[in-house]
Amino acid sequence: MNEDTRKRIAETIETHKKMVVEFERRGIETIVSIAQAVADALERNGTVYLCGNGGSAADAQHIAGELVGRFCRQRKALAAVALSTDTSVVTCIANDYSYEKIFARQVEALVRKGDILWAFSTSGSSANVIAAAEAARKRDAYVIAFTGTSNSKLEEIADICLCAENESTARSQEIHQLAYHIICDLIDRRFSNT
Repeated sequence: MNEDTRKRIAETIETHKKMVVEFERRGIETIVSIAQAVADALERNGTVYLCGNGGSAADAQHIAGELVGRFCRQRKALAAVALSTDTSVVTCIANDYSYEKIFARQVEALVRKGDILWAFSTSGSSANVIAAAEAARKRDAYVIAFTGTSNSKLEEIADICLCAENESTARSQEIHQLAYHIICDLIDRRFSNT
């Protein structure tokens, strides 16, 4: 391994550390609010719907797994659905309508007042995620956004937004994962006695 490679690794780690410090400084109250909103909705028999593209789709699926299964503690199963997982539905909507509608059409079919839409877009401007958030608002669902760009369209639509701002999608997603693991832990703790 040459010196340039070592330097690149060190720079990446340093950027990550700086973002964690910023997340700790500015994100704790946001995390508390998100965990409270999700837990409250689940307690009222609401469902958490999640969406995102690419790595953010994987994050959405990860969270759904943690909620339906469990994060770290034994507790009842919690209602969560990642809208990227049903390939027949996604490809049908993309083919018959457009890729921009793959999440919004599912929101129209599934989301009800009192539910949560948890939307991921590091750019904050993914057209299909924006369309889903707008559809969720029309259905009186609570919208949570995870972005990597401040003052984005998605942040504007959302009830609450966690922005891990960085020009690197990967760095933003690393903070998103830290944040949603903390949220899942808080939810586990709330429901572990039920």
